[in-house]
Amino acid sequence: MAYLPRNLQPDDANPPWMNKADNAWQLTSATLVGLQSVPGLVILYGSIVKKKWALNSALMALYAFAAVLVCWVGWGYQLAFGDTLVPFLGKPDIHALDQKFLMSQAFIGKYPNASMVYFQFVFAAITLILIAGALLGRMNFIAWMLFVPLWLTFSYTVGAFSIWCPQGWLFRMGVIDYSGGFVIHLSSGVAGFTAAYWVGPRAPRDRERFPPNNILLMLAGAGILWMGWTGFNGGDPYVASLDASLAVLNTHVCAAASLLTWLMLDILFYEKPSVIGATQGMITGLVCITPAAGVVQGWAAILMGLLSGCIPWFSMMFLHKKMWLLKQVDDTMAVFHTHAVAGTLGAILAGVLANPRLSRIFYMVDDWPKYIGFAYGIQSGRSRAGVRQLWVQLIGIGFVFVWNVISTSVICLLIRMVVPLRMTEEEVSEGDNAVHGEEAYALWGDGEKFDNSRLQLVHEIEEPPLSKSGYGL
Repeated sequence: MAYLPRNLQPDDANPPWMNKADNAWQLTSATLVGLQSVPGLVILYGSIVKKKWALNSALMALYAFAAVLVCWVGWGYQLAFGDTLVPFLGKPDIHALDQKFLMSQAFIGKYPNASMVYFQFVFAAITLILIAGALLGRMNFIAWMLFVPLWLTFSYTVGAFSIWCPQGWLFRMGVIDYSGGFVIHLSSGVAGFTAAYWVGPRAPRDRERFPPNNILLMLAGAGILWMGWTGFNGGDPYVASLDASLAVLNTHVCAAASLLTWLMLDILFYEKPSVIGATQGMITGLVCITPAAGVVQGWAAILMGLLSGCIPWFSMMFLHKKMWLLKQVDDTMAVFHTHAVAGTLGAILAGVLANPRLSRIFYMVDDWPKYIGFAYGIQSGRSRAGVRQLWVQLIGIGFVFVWNVISTSVICLLIRMVVPLRMTEEEVSEGDNAVHGEEAYALWGDGEKFDNSRLQLVHEIEEPPLSKSGYGL
């Protein structure tokens, strides 16, 4: 220790087991993911919907972020990453609020539990916010306030424990989910679609014509979402490593390839390059690479981008108009296509294209018949291991799909017994002003009284006196 520079010598604030660089990167990664939600998806949702739903959509995201954090430190983290209660769930307790626990070493990585709790929270939060995307424009806000903690507790934690916790049954089987293709994207896509079925569709007028109120602002939110994915996938090795660097590069390469593919298909079939389409293509690329980001080579990331720009595009633009079930459910932001379809695609491709050497670097395991992509199994003469990996991926997809359909349906039916899942017809017709007493673009000035907000009553806002010119003094 005496030979270490002063700033590297351990002390009470820097115990010998902690790596300062890893801890700094983990906190940075977590904050990047948090920024994807607030303000990223808050801006994206608030600007991509009709003007009358801008505030409601943004507030659904903002509320979910806050509610998940309180539930996460209260009981959620231990359910998802605590001691085993059953093979798919941990024991609930309040360790995540205990100083001794928070300042001790995390179950993996060279940093404290406080960093791990924070890092895992932002993933849980964004999952609920993605679900909100399927429900914009008609869900009762009180019902949403109940849905968030219930779904986090009884659905998200089950997937997280099963797939990410070392004691989870799918983790032990060797499922590859680098950063949430199963736990976040497939879950949110299926849960959002299921919840949208129970809540019901938007008003016919809204469903037929739902123009964004600010496409430029939507692009700002999308940009934050894209850049934030650096932390989304780059933080999941739990160390500032070679694998983290590869994951970050693969993430952006796949997103770019997917965006360009989607754009080309829009031009080819509809003769116009769509800004909203380009955004959807960006999202499907980011989602597709997520379960495989650090275990595939660069050429595989491009291939995944090409496929994620084609297959979700086809399911959204063609299958959605042909399949009876898809036509019946009003999924406002097409979360099923951008997250469930793209997440499933990424999960399967991870089982096909996972490079054994990269998998060893990420999982830090010996050379055993797990984490070998099907293509590499065939190439190396270990076809049985490759087939097994693909089978494990399919089992994981099936489990997440079935569990989310069942758990989300039960939660919605329980909430419906307490409060309506859907807004009143008046609220659906009028929008933000009826629901919140506020409007996103209500301007105060030019002699027009800003009387739409309850803030005026609470803070006793008065109209400014007018000068002779007619403008406020």
